[in-house]
Amino acid sequence: MSFLNKLKDKIAPAKEKAAGLAKEHGDKIDHGLDKVARTVDQRTKGKYSDKIQHGTGKAKEGLHRFADKGDGTQGPGDTPGPGGAPGPGGTQGPGGTGTPPPPPPGAGGPA
Repeated sequence: MSFLNKLKDKIAPAKEKAAGLAKEHGDKIDHGLDKVARTVDQRTKGKYSDKIQHGTGKAKEGLHRFADKGDGTQGPGDTPGPGGAPGPGGTQGPGGTGTPPPPPPGAGGPA
């Protein structure tokens, strides 16, 4: 058994406990993330609102994905597809760009 596998085995119980706590207290964590986002947005006078909102959304997605995967197993679609793109029903894998989001209305997309 390699060093990395031994390390994963030692960390697994802590990861499972953290996932259980995230699942149990997810609403409180979401509330905290929203509160921090509001505070940062106010202190930056709205200059970075879009980035703050995007980052908060990503943090919440990660939290919920972590909490739902608390048993340490991968669900269907957790494996990235070609080029790091999302697998069927999964999320984007590392290093991939996936499909870019559509431009906002009135942004003058490709003609």
